[in-house]
Amino acid sequence: MSLGMQMLGGLFLPLFPLSLVLNRGLARLRHPYQRALLIILWPQLGVLLVTRADAPVPAWLAAWALATALLYAYRAIALRDLGLWIAFLATSAWALLWLSDSSPGLRHLEALGLSAPLVLLTLLGGGLEALVGAVSTWTGLGLASTAPRYAAVLVLGVLASIATPLSPGFITLAATLADQAPGAPALAVGVALVWLLWSWSGARLIQGLVVGPGGRDRIADLSLPMAWVYGLAVAGLGLAGISLAGALL
Repeated sequence: MSLGMQMLGGLFLPLFPLSLVLNRGLARLRHPYQRALLIILWPQLGVLLVTRADAPVPAWLAAWALATALLYAYRAIALRDLGLWIAFLATSAWALLWLSDSSPGLRHLEALGLSAPLVLLTLLGGGLEALVGAVSTWTGLGLASTAPRYAAVLVLGVLASIATPLSPGFITLAATLADQAPGAPALAVGVALVWLLWSWSGARLIQGLVVGPGGRDRIADLSLPMAWVYGLAVAGLGLAGISLAGALL
């Protein structure tokens, strides 16, 4: 029964190929608020199911989760579409929750901390998509010169999503490394590699969307009040990361 519950949890804390369900669902949802709601709720259901299983995660299942995280982190490097990048990063991040040794309550917070920056990017990308049709590095947006407020918030959102210091993701990955390093150094090395691949893919995404002269007429930039809202949301993520550090580290 516990193994069956864990396998069902593998749908929501994605294990390849069950991860295809999540990615297909995100691709089918066209409204950014629908995608944002899915990003918030999906891993919470996974944590709930794994908690209900009330059994330790077997070594083979932890290895499967790490392999899934590595696969999607590696594939994200080549992605040029913001929506796809968010979906692949979410899949990679939530798979790592299998390696967490935190209590159930803290694991729900870890899942929320990994999801929140992706929600911010999803909403921001939805606004950009309404203006330009597609948020892709192929379109040569050059946001730094055409829409600097969008560029600033996008950079901050990507940095929070790839677990840079003070973000909740940073604290979650640091705690996971601390948990795994003594007894499973190979898993700890794998988590560190996933983290490196996230940074690589995030840097490529920022370069493709933000840097450059921009091939379009000037885009209607994010309004100043909305820029403040997003900026405060990013600041809130930093404060949440500091709070989470007190509980995990």
